[in-house]
Amino acid sequence: MPPTRRILVVDDEPDLCELVAYNLQRAGYEVETACDGGEALAAVARDRPALILLDLMMPRVSGQEVAQKLKRSAATSTIPIVMLTAKTEELDEVKGLELGADDYVTKPFSMQVLMARVDAVLRRVGEAAPAEPLTLGPLTIDEQTHRATIDGRVMKLTVTEFRLLAALVESSGRVLSRRALIARAMGPGVTVTERTIDVHVTSIRKKLGREAARMIRTVRGVGYRATLGDEESGGEESDEPRHAAAHA
Repeated sequence: MPPTRRILVVDDEPDLCELVAYNLQRAGYEVETACDGGEALAAVARDRPALILLDLMMPRVSGQEVAQKLKRSAATSTIPIVMLTAKTEELDEVKGLELGADDYVTKPFSMQVLMARVDAVLRRVGEAAPAEPLTLGPLTIDEQTHRATIDGRVMKLTVTEFRLLAALVESSGRVLSRRALIARAMGPGVTVTERTIDVHVTSIRKKLGREAARMIRTVRGVGYRATLGDEESGGEESDEPRHAAAHA
């Protein structure tokens, strides 16, 4: 792990910021801290970090606002975000993922778990990629440049969304279970609910656009497959995003 990778830690609890920063520095990372969302946005503007640990609930400018602003800008939309929050309800986890978070850690958390999540996300960003882009109809995925285009339009995907879409296109025509997609997109040993995959797929479909979204099919009770075919097969549902919620 390169020691020059810089992580921005954003939390309104100074003691927690200090503790997280200390452990990240011991692991070889450079660390900058911010105590609110405004400071975080200013820090990102000064020097783009490799990853952001972002508290969801903060005064003045919330983590939600920070994530939304970063994901709307082409210059910052691909920065990985790991949400930190005291909320533990599944709906709050879903909300964080819908904002573009690549992972989600609830407080209180162990530093060992947090370090593992940080390493896993950064591994996904930095892994070697095949030379040839992946294609499926109007969709092209270049893993070397971490760029996906649909009909020539660049898609603004999070790291996890990009990995999920690449896994589906690479296995086009074959069904991938939610467990398999978790392993492919988030790394082995990462524990998240299968609902997490449904949320990411719903977001991917929205970014593909209504027509292209039909390429990502839901296979009832199993998972998803990418295909150009319009035909229905046993157990396969419509491609509309509303079906993702049916598997919660």
